[in-house]
Amino acid sequence: MFNLSPTVRIFVCTKPTDMRKSFNGLFALVQNMIKQDPFAGHLFLFRGRQGDFIKIFWFDQDGFAIFAKKLEVGKFRFPDVRFVDGKYEPIEIKRADLMMLLEGIDSGSAKRQKRYDRKSRDQGGIGSPKNEKTLVPV
Repeated sequence: MFNLSPTVRIFVCTKPTDMRKSFNGLFALVQNMIKQDPFAGHLFLFRGRQGDFIKIFWFDQDGFAIFAKKLEVGKFRFPDVRFVDGKYEPIEIKRADLMMLLEGIDSGSAKRQKRYDRKSRDQGGIGSPKNEKTLVPV
C-alpha cells in the first residue's frame, strides 16, 4: 500500500513503453513525452506493450526510484491513449485511480460518490488567484 501526499501528482504514459528502459531512459521519457520535470517528486507510470507490466518512476529528494509490477495473469486497465492535435497527450490520474489500477479494478466502471475536490492553485481551479474576484473598496 502506498501512502502518497495529496500534493503528489500521478502522470500516466498510456503509450506502450519499452520495459527494458531504466533510470536514464525513463528520465528522458518524462522530459520528452510527458513534458514534466522528473525532479518534481511526482509519480510517472509506464506500461509495457502486453499490458501486464508497469513501472513507476519517482524522485524522492536524494535519488530516483523505480517500482515495477508484472502480473502473472491478466492485464492492467490503463486509460486510453489520447491525442490532441495529432500529438500524444499524457494523462494525470488521482491516487484512488492508481490504487484501483494496481489492484485490477476498472476505474471506469467503478461508481464514485460525490466528493469535494479543490483544484490546486497551479491548475487554475477555485481558489486560484486568476479566478478570484478582486474586491475594490467603495
